[in-house]
Amino acid sequence: MKQKSSVERIFQVLACLIPLSLPMTLCAQQPDGPQSDAPPAVAPKPAAQPAGSGEKIIVPSGTRVGVVLQNGISTRSAKAGDSVYLQTSFPITQNNRIVIPVGSYLRGELLEAKRPGRIKGRGEFRMRLDTLILPTGYTVNLRAAPRSADSGGNETMDSEGKVTGGGNKGKKVETVATTTTAGAGIGAIATRTARGAGIGGGIGAAAGLAAVLLTRGPDAELPRGSTMDVVFERELALDGSQIQFNNPGQFQPIVQPPVRQERPQP
Repeated sequence: MKQKSSVERIFQVLACLIPLSLPMTLCAQQPDGPQSDAPPAVAPKPAAQPAGSGEKIIVPSGTRVGVVLQNGISTRSAKAGDSVYLQTSFPITQNNRIVIPVGSYLRGELLEAKRPGRIKGRGEFRMRLDTLILPTGYTVNLRAAPRSADSGGNETMDSEGKVTGGGNKGKKVETVATTTTAGAGIGAIATRTARGAGIGGGIGAAAGLAAVLLTRGPDAELPRGSTMDVVFERELALDGSQIQFNNPGQFQPIVQPPVRQERPQP
């Protein structure tokens, strides 16, 4: 058997040297016996990459996005460090693809909150947004702040996002005038003289002034459901594999709070 095996090997070598006389398949056959060399390694096929994988989406600084406030804010009770929650109401697109869908969440905090003074001053607060959460759960850090707000009141917002309560100077003057008139009427009735009316008016004016001095100015307030325009203060880098480019998102309507009612200022 050993001699026959050697003859077969010689025959196979000759067949490879004269390919025209014998089938080529003989050359492809592996020789019998143990092999000293390992077979060549087969390179694995690369795994299919999902759409957008490895792609970095850059949302530039200065991008504006419409949001709706999820929790009310008022300087009556607000303080620095309180959380602020918002939800996007309009999608952000790039190259005809949705990169920030409707219904994405933003979280931030109040940097400062100040109550109005008793003689002068208005309530004011300022916020900063630092977290963005897409509907898929993908979470990134950001730096953004509001630039305008529609609260249904007299609040104003400056270029740094500080919200200031409306003025009540006219109401203070009205309070003094009303108490002065009432005091003058009481004095005139009691004494039935002009002097009595003057004394009564002075007492009424003093009472009105005291009421003004004991009353705080208007608080700054943004009720739940207020709409705002938020601006990204630095560029935002997003992972393309975490974004559903064709999903516009869905916004959950917010139940509007009751109409504002004037509250006495302590």
